[in-house]
Amino acid sequence: MRPNARRTTLADIAQAAGVSVATVSKVVNGRGDVAPHTRVRVQELLHQHDYLAPVFRHTEAVETPTIEVQFKGGLKSYVAETLEGIVDAAAESGASVVVSKASSAPHWARDLVSAGRRAVIAVTSVYTAAHLNELARSGLPLVVLDPLHLPDSRVNSVGATNFGGGLAATRHLLSLGHRRIAYLGGPAMAVCNQARMHGYRAAMEAEGQRVPEAYVRPGEFTYETGLTGASALLDLEAPPTAVFAGNDEIALGVVETARVRGLRVPEDLSVVGFDDTSLAQMASPPLTTVRQPLREMGAAALRTALRLANGEKLESHHVELATELVVRASTAPPREEPPPHD
Repeated sequence: MRPNARRTTLADIAQAAGVSVATVSKVVNGRGDVAPHTRVRVQELLHQHDYLAPVFRHTEAVETPTIEVQFKGGLKSYVAETLEGIVDAAAESGASVVVSKASSAPHWARDLVSAGRRAVIAVTSVYTAAHLNELARSGLPLVVLDPLHLPDSRVNSVGATNFGGGLAATRHLLSLGHRRIAYLGGPAMAVCNQARMHGYRAAMEAEGQRVPEAYVRPGEFTYETGLTGASALLDLEAPPTAVFAGNDEIALGVVETARVRGLRVPEDLSVVGFDDTSLAQMASPPLTTVRQPLREMGAAALRTALRLANGEKLESHHVELATELVVRASTAPPREEPPPHD
């Protein structure tokens, strides 16, 4: 941030915009009772004049730092549990948290600074180069929780041992005697999905098991992917006897498709999920899954954001927490099966 000989005041912005100081103050503090065209005009002037709210200029005087937590899409079980970890850690640290949907509005990062935010935590959101440049210009630190893409060198992130989790899930199914094991995952290019899939492949290859191309299907981390993906797998001439799903929502879709087709889980089809959200415990049968420490990851992201906001230097740009296989009732030894055809 470049120093000014004379800092721009709210009165300066108000005069330039032709509005009252009170109106400018409402925009700076994120109040909703301002006409949209007026808000846009004031925000443009705030950006042009490099205005920073006093709460951010004198950070040493701020007793309660505020962290912006942004997520994309619906407030699903995964997001809710990570948010719980963030909020709990914030309460312990004496910080405040504001939760919002990811924004691509002009000068969005600058607006967050003007509103007194000290850092941003992004939950699985995809941040482009434009987003990162906007954050860099504003001086606002970013922490990405469970990044979907390989983090930029400027990005600090918190994740889990996805490869190890995929390895453990597949080894569990192999230990039960399954050999026809499929992987039904999320977006093909998502880092976490690739790591889980590579863990699956590594376990299969270590046992000398061939993986048919049709046994690996990318999709989205959604229940609908589980429904459609499982249907395609079960239509194969040699369908799998077990499915490792990229998350719990996909796994529940697999269980439902099996039920509709008159197949029993785990007697006719074993299913393993990933995340160990509350959905896994409420499923019927309760889901064998890889526990991703979501609350702990949220807490680690919050602590990292506070350290960055205080100007501390981090030992590592990326932190990974350990995953753990949780065996419940959705997996069992397979029925006697013929070898898969070529």
